[in-house]
Amino acid sequence: MDKWLTMTAADLGRGIGVGDVDPVALVDCYLDAIARHEFSPRIYARTTAERARAEAAAAGARARSGLRLSLLDGVPISWKDLFDTAGVATEAGSALLKGRVPEADAEVLRNATAAGLVCLGKTHMTELAFSGLGLNPITESPPCVNDLDAVSGGSSSGAATSVAFGLAAAGIGSDTGGSVRVPSAWNDLVGLKTTSGRLSLRGVVPLCARFDTVGPLCRSVEDATLLLAAMEGRKPADLKGASLSGKRLLVLETAALDDVREAPLLGFEQAVDRLAAAGAQIERRKLPVVAEALALSPKLFAPEAYGTWMEVIEAKPELMFAEVCARFRGGRNISGPEYVHAWQQLDRLRAQYLAETAGYDAVLVPSVPLLPPNKAALEADGEFFASENLLTLRNTRIGNVLGLCALTLPTAVPSAGLMVMAAPMSEERLLRLGTVMEPVLR
Repeated sequence: MDKWLTMTAADLGRGIGVGDVDPVALVDCYLDAIARHEFSPRIYARTTAERARAEAAAAGARARSGLRLSLLDGVPISWKDLFDTAGVATEAGSALLKGRVPEADAEVLRNATAAGLVCLGKTHMTELAFSGLGLNPITESPPCVNDLDAVSGGSSSGAATSVAFGLAAAGIGSDTGGSVRVPSAWNDLVGLKTTSGRLSLRGVVPLCARFDTVGPLCRSVEDATLLLAAMEGRKPADLKGASLSGKRLLVLETAALDDVREAPLLGFEQAVDRLAAAGAQIERRKLPVVAEALALSPKLFAPEAYGTWMEVIEAKPELMFAEVCARFRGGRNISGPEYVHAWQQLDRLRAQYLAETAGYDAVLVPSVPLLPPNKAALEADGEFFASENLLTLRNTRIGNVLGLCALTLPTAVPSAGLMVMAAPMSEERLLRLGTVMEPVLR
């Protein structure tokens, strides 16, 4: 049964469908692995064993009756601790929300449950989702699967590591500036950042509602496709018949390649070479519009985040990790007119970017410009934390600022991902492209 812990969610679903995998035995296998694993207290904030076993039993009955709800009916996954779960604490990695117990599931969790997915529990995360490193001295900081002394990436740190360490078949996280893609890249997973507005945010603890998105962290592009459909309550995209031949892919040379460190750059360039050898047409261009959009970030993210949490934070700021508190307070000095004007500028730049990239099937950048930093070093040096966090989120934030959908794929270099970005609401096309890139890169 231990082989189940490393299988894709789709393969587990197929196993359930043909009777090779029993959903109850599967969920017990995962719950036992969680109970035994040395890092599980740093990965799971809490498990929902009673719920998981009940959902698995129902999935097993449906499978025996030939009434399965979806391919993933009976597959156990984890949920980041900012998705509301009825009757179970949802604290978003913060002492400020300790004891917060919602009455209803988040809409995406409710949809996934309606597709038969099994909820294993809630995973640790960066405090209120406002850091890309995965360091949380207030609760727990999960380790990176490739470097146990390093952080795992955030803010969906536990979501990624629950999958990477074999403690969930997939994880669901959120992405405001890179929080699905950074931990996916650093833990050699597939991570999908959906377009803002594609998936419901009802019942999701907010950070910046105009940038917040929901997405899966998983072992394959097929899994990402199935999980997107489950959370949306729709049929999954058809991935059959996709091809790289003749696809026009743009390597973005503005900002995204600046200060990229040796290993991530090697993984990226090797990946691009492999895609070219497989038939893709690779072009390289500078797009100044990207730098203009990124420059607006300080006037957009922190003001909305601080405006959302100001009263809660200032009531008990001593309960927060100082570096995260400082990030929130960075939004205090942006005026209302500055914020509105920044959004007006960004709307113009988004339209310009889409016009300039309309002839390409996707845009490529390194997912993260650096490998995961050492946890102790980040805790010891606030300036190091701030600088590493800014660089960590630089490339992923391109997708958030410009309103794109994006997919990170593992490369041949550990903890070095390739990010593929596409136009808003084109997830199906992006996933079809990703499914043919995946075997080429691995």
